[in-house]
Amino acid sequence: MSSAIASPLGIVHPITLSHGRNAEVWDDQGRRYIDFVGGIGVLNLGHCNPAVVAAVTEQAGQLIHSAFNAVPHAGYRRLMEALQAFVPVSYPLAGMLTNSGAEAAENALKIVRAATGRTGVVAFDGGFHGRTLATLNLNGKVAPYKQRVGILPGPVYHVPYPSADNGVGADQAFAALERLFSVEVDVNDIACFIFEPVLGEGGFQAMDPAFAQRLRAFADQHGIRLIVDEIQSGFGRTGQRFAFSRLGIEPDLLLLGKSIAGGLPLGAVVGRPELVNALPKGGLGGTYSGNPLACAAALASLEQLSDANLATWGEAQEQAIVRRYEHWRERGLTPCLGRLSGTGCMRGIELLTPEGQPGTAQLAALLESARNQGLLLMPSGKYRHVVRLLAPLTIEPELFEQGLDILETCLAELR
Repeated sequence: MSSAIASPLGIVHPITLSHGRNAEVWDDQGRRYIDFVGGIGVLNLGHCNPAVVAAVTEQAGQLIHSAFNAVPHAGYRRLMEALQAFVPVSYPLAGMLTNSGAEAAENALKIVRAATGRTGVVAFDGGFHGRTLATLNLNGKVAPYKQRVGILPGPVYHVPYPSADNGVGADQAFAALERLFSVEVDVNDIACFIFEPVLGEGGFQAMDPAFAQRLRAFADQHGIRLIVDEIQSGFGRTGQRFAFSRLGIEPDLLLLGKSIAGGLPLGAVVGRPELVNALPKGGLGGTYSGNPLACAAALASLEQLSDANLATWGEAQEQAIVRRYEHWRERGLTPCLGRLSGTGCMRGIELLTPEGQPGTAQLAALLESARNQGLLLMPSGKYRHVVRLLAPLTIEPELFEQGLDILETCLAELR
């Protein structure tokens, strides 16, 4: 890597891409790969989605930039109206556009502080909400994110994340919450709970719906706001618009990003108007947030994310993944194959050592061998031992099977 690039930037795959089309990419040496990384969940509609490319090209010839809080542009308004119709909640939606998911999380913290007069936050083990200074403290993992950066903004408290994928039950997690409010902090000092309905960086673990519903009732009882982070799980990643629908709850604030704009930098924080509007005039905004090109890309993306398309794409991927995984288990493909995590088509595959410990070395070997055979994979999990499958939803079924064929071959080599 060039000496001009900061060394703390971690690189998963030491190649340089030149171009891509849907679920295929090519490096600068002309080698082709099947992409199961998708820009880390950004490309649910694939590389260079034709409708997104056309929308961005047209917009670039009209208006490339205007800072909305200085001189508004129509794309921002149209996108906020489209999100209002797209997000499945029972209340009228309000919000703002941001440059990224982390910026959406930062603004959500400002909003709940203004709305509640409280500062405390409860987050969950294994969660990931960004790399900015405030969002670092929300993350449920120290290395490498919180190392060498000193005292972080707070107060933030963490409790176990309840999921069938990690063996933590709803009662166990709620007991930890009750202990927190008995020993560590007054419940009346807590402004919000924040969680991912399916952990992304944490290994594609799906939250226990019973816990989510109990947390929703507890939050309402104590005047605490619920922030749901759908930056990675949203916009069809699980086969539905958003994963919170699977939990039987509604968020007070919803964090959006990644696949919202087909690959262009964009995020959003949306939710109940009485919360979003709690800050004074000028308390929200940003120079680039809601850029016209990104808004055009997002509008073109939303038009393709119909419930029918999401169900078709999601069911096809889920069925293929589950079928292949069960086949691998039945035939004893490798002693390193752990559990299948996640929900819908947002799935992770855990790797273990032959002794049953987290297979960090096994995953490192898998990433390299798969890349050498033309498949790009993405790691996750506390011990970097879970493969997260992030192929575009629009991937051709036969190409998806080819990718799974390569994955099978590489898994069979692990010991």
